[in-house]
Amino acid sequence: MAAQTKQIKGAGISAHASTAPIIDVANVGLTLTSRAGAVEILRDVTLSVTPGQSVAIVGPSGSGKTSLLMVMAGLERATSGRVDIVGQDFTRLSEDQLAEARGRDIGIVFQSFHLVPTMTAVENVALPLEFAGRHDAMSLAHELLAEVGLAERAQHFPAELSGGEQQRVALARALSGSPRLILADEPTGNLDGKTGGQVIELLFGMHRRHGATLVLITHDNALASKCKRIVRMADGRIVADELQDAPSRTAAQ
Repeated sequence: MAAQTKQIKGAGISAHASTAPIIDVANVGLTLTSRAGAVEILRDVTLSVTPGQSVAIVGPSGSGKTSLLMVMAGLERATSGRVDIVGQDFTRLSEDQLAEARGRDIGIVFQSFHLVPTMTAVENVALPLEFAGRHDAMSLAHELLAEVGLAERAQHFPAELSGGEQQRVALARALSGSPRLILADEPTGNLDGKTGGQVIELLFGMHRRHGATLVLITHDNALASKCKRIVRMADGRIVADELQDAPSRTAAQ
């Protein structure tokens, strides 16, 4: 049975207002140009998320879910509004500063795994640590692969791994810098139901153990029900913001 939900007054207002938000975007607009002219992707989006929350952003294709994630990750610049992420104003940072902020504070998991095909699993996980100057990059990468159940596959290349194994490598890489914020965009979209459920259990388990805030983009209501909070989008806007009394612990089917 789906968990009961209660509406939060004022879409985007966190239930834990006494805690400084880790995500604080206000009146965000995103307009992109096309052959047909300007296209509004995001319209006056306001969202505040406090540390440690798990938030699902749901909506139909074209509703703006992934575009909002890209803005929060500093991979797309908002056309208007305020974008404060992990205490920094992303609208004022240079590309190098945004990359530094991502490496330090944000872990991103994409639907397409984005592994480097010429690197082994452990090398893929160690890569961001090496960029950060960590001398223990390889040993920590081995520990993270063990945490996602891939200690035996550390020396395998992505082409030698199943889709679920590749996504687990991507998950270990996203957690390699102990990020305060995890952004996951349809992380099970390229996986079968059983494998996707296993990856989601790992993702939520790591979210709980590491204490990171989790924002999950999904079109799957069953998967969204595992989060404490569900934000619904349509036509580039937030149309509902619901706090769940009892998030589901059942694996996504």
